Amino acid sequence: MKAYSKLNRIWADKMLYLMLLPCLAYFVIFHVWPIIGMKLAFYEYRILGDHVYVGFKYFRELFSTPIFSNVLANTLIISAMKMFLIFPIPILFALMLNEFANGKFRKAVQVVSYLPHFLSWVVIAGIWFEFLSPSTGAVNELIKALGFPPQDFLTDKGSIRWVLIASEAWRSIGWDSIIFLAAIMGVSPSLYEAAYVDGATRWHIVTRVVLPHLYVPMVTIFILNVGFIMNAGLDQVLNFTNDSVNSQIDIIDTYVYRVGLINGQYSFATAANLFKSLIGVVLVLSTHFISKKLTSKGAW
Repeated sequence: MKAYSKLNRIWADKMLYLMLLPCLAYFVIFHVWPIIGMKLAFYEYRILGDHVYVGFKYFRELFSTPIFSNVLANTLIISAMKMFLIFPIPILFALMLNEFANGKFRKAVQVVSYLPHFLSWVVIAGIWFEFLSPSTGAVNELIKALGFPPQDFLTDKGSIRWVLIASEAWRSIGWDSIIFLAAIMGVSPSLYEAAYVDGATRWHIVTRVVLPHLYVPMVTIFILNVGFIMNAGLDQVLNFTNDSVNSQIDIIDTYVYRVGLINGQYSFATAANLFKSLIGVVLVLSTHFISKKLTSKGAW
């Protein structure tokens, strides 16, 4: 009887489920089906004939490869910088938008801040190349106006990671603020009215009324970000890398791309990617349970 009623509800909302099919197909094809191919990490890949089981051979080779320690360190450093330095910015941006009294101006700022998210990293890299150009870039024009020599930030090992952080923040600040702005919009007007009656200032309202409503989305997004700490941004790094700075921003994803697709070492690349994925799963579960223990809030 229960199954029959569920089928009736599904049939009643059949158009909604049909709209959901493309999204489900995307995740099945590109995220679920590849999991089956992960077994290649334990086999020697052969174009003709059956693959040969080799156990943990490629994992031992991976951990004994000298370059892998540098790649792993770069991945963790860049991801940690993005997570801890960029994470607060969308929250502050959402709080700032909420303080705008002019609704039209707030909407205009929102639209402009969302636009970079829809640009590809090829376009974004081109914009930043022009912006940071040592000859005609706006940043170096300002530096020269102050009497200092121009700097080539894109080939400087000490600057390139900060370029990645700045470009990622520029791209994601508006889009990532949507969930926090939605949580702020959900605050009951009666809470604001009660706070004003009690003589609260705007600072007190932000810290005592608004911020508590952001704890759940903050915790959820932080846990998910921890799970993606091994994903430092393949598309971004590929577009910003060059021989001068490759040692500072060569990450696991670019290493897998180079070894697997360019050099054809499919089993070895699969082992590296499987290692990265397992670390992500462990981090998500660990952070979730620690958060549930300390704050009673988690990702689910």
